[in-house]
Amino acid sequence: MDTVLAFILGVVIIALGLAVSIGLHEIGHLLPAKLFKVKVTQYMIGFGPTVWSTRAGETEYGVKAIPLGGYISMIGMFPPEQHRPAGAATDVGPLADRGAEAPAQGATDPAATRRMPVGASAARNGSTGFFQSLAEDARSASADTIGPGEERRAFYRLAVWKRIVIMLGGPFMNLLLAVLLYGVLLMGFGIAQPSTTIGSVSECVLPATSERQSCDADDQAAPGAEAGIEPGDRMVSIAGEPVESWAGFTEVVRTHAGQPLALVVERDGAEVALTVTPRLTERYVYADDGSVLEEDGQAVTEQVGFVGVGPASETVQQPITAVLPAVGENVQAVGGIILNLPQRMVDVAQAAFGAEERDPNGPISVVGVGRVAGEIASIDEIPIANKAAGLVGILASLNVALFVFNLIPLLPLDGGHVAGALWEAVRRGFAKLFRRPDPGPVDMAKFMPVTFAVVIVLGAMSALLIYADIVKPISIL
Repeated sequence: MDTVLAFILGVVIIALGLAVSIGLHEIGHLLPAKLFKVKVTQYMIGFGPTVWSTRAGETEYGVKAIPLGGYISMIGMFPPEQHRPAGAATDVGPLADRGAEAPAQGATDPAATRRMPVGASAARNGSTGFFQSLAEDARSASADTIGPGEERRAFYRLAVWKRIVIMLGGPFMNLLLAVLLYGVLLMGFGIAQPSTTIGSVSECVLPATSERQSCDADDQAAPGAEAGIEPGDRMVSIAGEPVESWAGFTEVVRTHAGQPLALVVERDGAEVALTVTPRLTERYVYADDGSVLEEDGQAVTEQVGFVGVGPASETVQQPITAVLPAVGENVQAVGGIILNLPQRMVDVAQAAFGAEERDPNGPISVVGVGRVAGEIASIDEIPIANKAAGLVGILASLNVALFVFNLIPLLPLDGGHVAGALWEAVRRGFAKLFRRPDPGPVDMAKFMPVTFAVVIVLGAMSALLIYADIVKPISIL
């Protein structure tokens, strides 16, 4: 296949996979919303102008021009100002919605709120400023979505646990997709891991701190080359013990510096007996995740036995028990990126506008993801199965990222709505415990200034990442 066509195909596959992931995320919100009788007016993939739509019942389903997300529109996302549930005698706590079934005595009438012009409440109470107007406008717009006789179908009237189920439905769908995709990747394709077959043999011994990639005439020959080890040899035993894994072989080598070791390898179907003497050499110390350990900014080294051979990799299908740990590790990695996002964005900016290199493990935009997918699909040297596995791995990681990112407790993300519902449960719980009047639902419209700020920050970060992925992309080639 032509390299350019393969690149485009990889980009298209990831774009479609991301669109499906976003669509299923929104279905994760839609299904429980419908189950709990909330009126859903729109289910849309993308933002901006509508490209295509159709109506089924009371819900419009469609696709919009900018494929960078999706949403469902539920009526009554925010309670009217000073809303209170029915009297305490009918309220049974935060996990029930009987008290929210009927309009409260003295509460703001939703119909009256709908008739109030945008910003009218702010005008009535005097000048309240831009941010207060944001809350008033959001509250008024929410009231406008509630038609006559639909008050009981408003989102804010649901019990706390129902609202949490609806808002967590989207991220939970991405988590399920991630588990499914990791299952396909690990159990179906398998993963590359070191085998007990020799893949490479070094000609000489170079210190771990050396930047040279080639041997000089006065360099010491590597013990493996001196012993006659050849690429393709499969290790059978060392020091009289069977070699069952590459890690077991290297452990014997590292702890027996200067000691001759009997090594049996299989070569061309026959066993060959060799003797290898590991040489005491300075090597880096690695952490469990494969990174070099550092202390005070310096790489940690140690003196260990060294032979100078490397393993050939083999693709091994994993058991089902490996799937959830793999998802958990990815969740932890994405969480670490988010927790350190300010510094990582500074690093991206320095790379985009300066001479620094991009961190290959840092954040990238959808443009960068598409580029990586295209590069994987266009590599002629790897089999189609490996390309497919790479694309499945990207989609699995994207769904983990969607899961973790949407749990951030800030509006307009799903986690922001969950945090508001939990705070409402706490307030109502304390009110019930101390026999105080039910405080009613939390007025999430008050957090619209925060939402406004979050949207601006997310937009700025997206623009920076897209720019960096254009001018200084992360490449796997």
